Amino acid sequence: MTATDPTAQGVPADAMRRLAELQPGRPGSLFTSDLSVNEFLLVREAGFRPLGLVLGSSIYHVGIQLGRWGKNQELTTLSQAMYHARELAMTRMEAEAAQLGADGIVGVRLSVEAREFGSDIAEFIAIGTAVKADEPAPGGNGSWRNVKGAPFTSDLSGQDFWTLVRAGYAPLGMVMGTCVYHIAHQKLGSMFSNIGKNVEIEPFTQALYDARELAMERMQREAEELHAEGIVGVQLNSHNHRWGGHTTEFFAIGTAVRPLRDDHVIERPTMVLSLDG
Repeated sequence: MTATDPTAQGVPADAMRRLAELQPGRPGSLFTSDLSVNEFLLVREAGFRPLGLVLGSSIYHVGIQLGRWGKNQELTTLSQAMYHARELAMTRMEAEAAQLGADGIVGVRLSVEAREFGSDIAEFIAIGTAVKADEPAPGGNGSWRNVKGAPFTSDLSGQDFWTLVRAGYAPLGMVMGTCVYHIAHQKLGSMFSNIGKNVEIEPFTQALYDARELAMERMQREAEELHAEGIVGVQLNSHNHRWGGHTTEFFAIGTAVRPLRDDHVIERPTMVLSLDG
C-alpha cells in the first residue's frame, strides 16, 4: 500500500496542519509518540528518530450476507469488508508518515471499536510512531522503505524492534489476513447422541481449522508480495463482533522482515566457561 498523496487518502485538513508543525527542522518543532520511555530510548539506540504520532481511521458499514446456514462456509462479503476497512486505516496512517518524510512506523496498534451509529458500523483505527533513520539502510539502495515505496510498518515492541535491527534485519510492513466464517449448527440428532460423552465434534473442528488456515494463507501472500524472508510476531485472533455465536472473524497479523544484506549471518555470542579447582 503506497501512500504518496495524503490528501488523496482521506487525511483530514486538521491532520495536515498538525503534521506540518511536526516537520523535522521546523523551528520549535517537537515529536509526539505513544512509545514508552524504554521503547523510545531503544528505538533511538537502534538508529531511528521519532517524528510524530500518526494515525488512520475508517468508520465502516459492514454489510450483510445471505447463505445456507446449515453448512460451514466463509462469508466472503464480510471477509472483504473487514480487510478493506483495516486497509483504509493503515493506508491513511502511512500517508501521514509519508507527509513527515518518515522511513517507517513503529509500535503500530490496529483496533476495531463498535460505534453506536448502528449495529453494523465500527471504527477501524491504526496508530503508531513515525520514525526517520539516522543512516541509510546497509546494502541495496540504502532505503528503509519497502518495495512498494511506502514507509515500513511494524507492530513489534520497541525492545523487539531494537533486537531485530541490531541482528541485521529490517521490517518491511505489517501483513494481515482475515476470514469471516460461519460454523453450521450441530444437527439435532448429533446433539442428542453426544449427550454425556467425551467426543470431538469434527465438523466444528474442521470449520475452525479451515478458517484459520485461510487467514494465515492470506497473511503469507502479503509477505511474499513484499519480498519478505519471513514474518515475526504473528498473532492469530478470533472475534465474534456482533454476529452471534456461529459467525467468527479469524484475523492473522505479523511483521514481514528481510535481512539487510544478502550475505547476512547472525553472529552467535561467545560463551566463556571457567573451571574452578
